[in-house]
Order: sequence, then structure tokens, then C-alpha cells
Amino acid sequence: QVQLVESGGGLVQPGGSLRLSCAASGITFSSYAMGWHRQVPGKQRELVATITNGGSTNYADSPKGRFTISRDNAVNTVYLEMNSLKPEDTAVYYCNARRGLATFWGKGTLVTVSS
Repeated sequence: QVQLVESGGGLVQPGGSLRLSCAASGITFSSYAMGWHRQVPGKQRELVATITNGGSTNYADSPKGRFTISRDNAVNTVYLEMNSLKPEDTAVYYCNARRGLATFWGKGTLVTVSS
């Protein structure tokens, strides 16, 4: 019933930009904190950015200043705008929704930063 569907991944050159979207259904979106995480094969999943239901944002050190997380409660969607992309940003990006004891994950979208 709960679905988080990521989109917007793809191949981009270093220094380029990309915007990821995560459309949520089956939850009261406005009451959930949302986040983006990423994972490289062989490594642990890493927090990228979070945004509370009140709009407060937090970023990991690496993407800070380059990425922007935002949400549009009217369309139950959270976004991750990625600028000045680096090869190190290559990963599968996962959407996350959290409220209290409940946590949900999307299936991920692949972002490849390469020339």
C-alpha cells in the first residue's frame, strides 16, 4: 500500500546537474520526515539529506552546498536537486519516509556521474 517511487536518475557529466523526484502514496505525506540516502556497491547506505515535515533540512558534509532537498506536500513529492556533480556522487539514490516508529524506502534510482 505504501509506495515511494524515485525517478530522475541517469547519466550526467561531472559538473552537471540532475533532479531526483520521489512520489509517495499510501501515507499522510505532510506528517512524514523525508530523506535521500545513497549506496555504492560494497558500502553502507549513506545519508545524503533530510527534510522534516516542517521544512527543516540537513545535509551530509559531502553534498552540502551542492545538493538541495525540498518537498511539495501538494503533490506528495520530495525532490533532490543535485548540482556540481562529482564522480563520487555515483550511487543508487533511495527515498526514505519516516514518522515515529515507521520507516519506508523506495527501490532506488541510479545516478552515474561520468565523462
